[in-house]
Amino acid sequence: MQSVDTAVTDQASATKKFFRRVLPVMLVMLICNQLNRSNIGYAHEHLEADVGIGAAAYGFGAGLFFVAYAIFELPSNVMMEKFGARVWLTRIMISWGAVSFLMAFVRDDLMFYVLRFLLGAAEAGFFPAVIFYFARWVPTGQRGKATAIFIAGSSVAAALSGPLAGMLLSLNDALGLRGWQWLFGVEGLLSVAVGIGAFFLLDAKIQDAKWLTGKEKTALISAIADDDARHWPAAGAQTNRWKMLLNPQIILLCGIYFSVQLSIYANTFWLPSIIKRIPGTTDLSVGFLSAIPWVCAVIAMYFAAKWQDKAASKRPLLVVALLVAAAGTLAAAVTSPVLALVFLAVAAMGFKSASPLFWTIPQSGLHPLVLAPAIAVINSLGNLGGFVAPFGFGIIKEQTGSVVPGLFALAAASTVAAGLVYFVKEKKATEPRDPAAGSGAADAGPEVRLDPDLAAAKGHQLPRDPVVSPT
Repeated sequence: MQSVDTAVTDQASATKKFFRRVLPVMLVMLICNQLNRSNIGYAHEHLEADVGIGAAAYGFGAGLFFVAYAIFELPSNVMMEKFGARVWLTRIMISWGAVSFLMAFVRDDLMFYVLRFLLGAAEAGFFPAVIFYFARWVPTGQRGKATAIFIAGSSVAAALSGPLAGMLLSLNDALGLRGWQWLFGVEGLLSVAVGIGAFFLLDAKIQDAKWLTGKEKTALISAIADDDARHWPAAGAQTNRWKMLLNPQIILLCGIYFSVQLSIYANTFWLPSIIKRIPGTTDLSVGFLSAIPWVCAVIAMYFAAKWQDKAASKRPLLVVALLVAAAGTLAAAVTSPVLALVFLAVAAMGFKSASPLFWTIPQSGLHPLVLAPAIAVINSLGNLGGFVAPFGFGIIKEQTGSVVPGLFALAAASTVAAGLVYFVKEKKATEPRDPAAGSGAADAGPEVRLDPDLAAAKGHQLPRDPVVSPT
């Protein structure tokens, strides 16, 4: 009994160290990621005035990011499996920072389109690589918490991006540069610097972590192995990763995530324009007001994470989050600009909370061998909502002079997604298993069971040792 207690203590100690040492690095990387993909929302009107990029062209360019992201997501994850998560995450971050820096030199629509496409290609694979990294370092019982904290970082980034963008835009004509050039240049170089630092701060696998004791390494490796064996106790038939596109559960998950991304990126790219309808606003005040919905979202995500840890089923929580997003968006469409900001804050609490709730489903239901490519499929296809939303809003604004009709469409999409959640197969969580105890058929299974064919989606049988190194 002494050894069991020691194993539990060592595992808990190792996990706490991961949360203190590694998760903050991931959060800083995510914040830089969100700053670089969304800063054009604050530069929109300046690009239109200085470069001549209109609403439709802006929306199309903003959305092209996600087309490239979808195209290169799977290839990026193939390369991640070859080079390892640490090397590939560093490559992703440095390359997206370089492309973002080049945005400071945009001269016309075509250059804008090309750079937005290249930015999407550079960033492709970032999120699945992080989720895969978590799966190789964090036991199942704490993985949902790690994912929720990580995704909450996007709301923190959104809250910071407004004030930061407002201050950088205020540097207009400093050193002969326009404010939007300062915005892209500074945030791009910041990502390059953080990417270089991350290479030296992240470890490729548990065995390499000098900040863990030998006993902590052994306990953590054992816990991950137990989780792997419990999720998929036997190998399935051989197939390939493209068969995941035909799995009904994967298709459902893509549809739900598509709706979540519609709301997130419609607000990311058009919230500053909506706030500018409030009389008397400036670049700086728009930046600070834009932070309000995202600060509210961070608070809501914190409580959603606490509730999800206690819930046997995640589906009701996800449905509530999507319906809150729908109600807030609908109310914002029919009220004054000031009240619209209030209701968009309510909507943000819903659609941002929906994201970590959603990712507990595929993350817990897939074997590590297929985890990264499966998440890549869901993330890349779902992220096409990031193309449809800004492009659609751009066309709507150019044709009608208002983005209000787009808000009605977002409310409808969130409502439909809430209905789709109940078609997702789910196995309710049982009592937590002793992490030091052996695995077996009686052990608690994963929260969600997808098609067992996915267990061999990498094209070969599962190994006897379920521990799969991120390298």
